[in-house]
Amino acid sequence: QVQLLESGGGLVEPGGSLRLSCAASGSSFAIDTMGWYRQAPGKQRELVATISPGYTAKYAAAFAGRFTISRDNAYSTVTLMSDSLQAGDTAVYYCYAHVKYVSGGSFYDTWGQGTQVTVSS
Repeated sequence: QVQLLESGGGLVEPGGSLRLSCAASGSSFAIDTMGWYRQAPGKQRELVATISPGYTAKYAAAFAGRFTISRDNAYSTVTLMSDSLQAGDTAVYYCYAHVKYVSGGSFYDTWGQGTQVTVSS
């Protein structure tokens, strides 16, 4: 069983900074790709960025150059950062991981509960 817990959300001014963290926990698991998605009320969930176990980051076009994703395999964490938030960034941000049990089985998607980010003056 793998659980993802996000932290770092809250109220941020336009032009302000964001640092979201996500920690994976469980007894015996392996993690492949990790990433971040976001979803505003009434809107489709969208990909922000992913990062491989080898630390190769990929960004959706709308977020490239403005967001940075990183991970620490030793601590099973993934982080999303920005120093130029806009009002349109208001959304619930979800941590994602592609995981499996070390005992076997296929990889599957697991999600955090989400953390609210509100960009407003």
